[in-house]
Amino acid sequence: MSHVNPDPEPERTTGLEPGGSVPPGETPPAESSLPEAGPREPHVQRRGWAKAPLALIIVLVVLIAVGFLGYALSLIF
Repeated sequence: MSHVNPDPEPERTTGLEPGGSVPPGETPPAESSLPEAGPREPHVQRRGWAKAPLALIIVLVVLIAVGFLGYALSLIF
């Protein structure tokens, strides 16, 4: 595998001043950090939570709340 340096070479790049800066009004060299963009993926719209996991979470929350309420009442009486 060969490695290609994405940085421009100042001696071979047009439009660069000595030191690598770009003169006013000149477009800087393009970056090559993303040489190839991947295919466009369509947005997949989800319908939300399934009924069974949501019902299980609600039942679990209710059981925990009843447990805390029972514990609080046992401390009071």
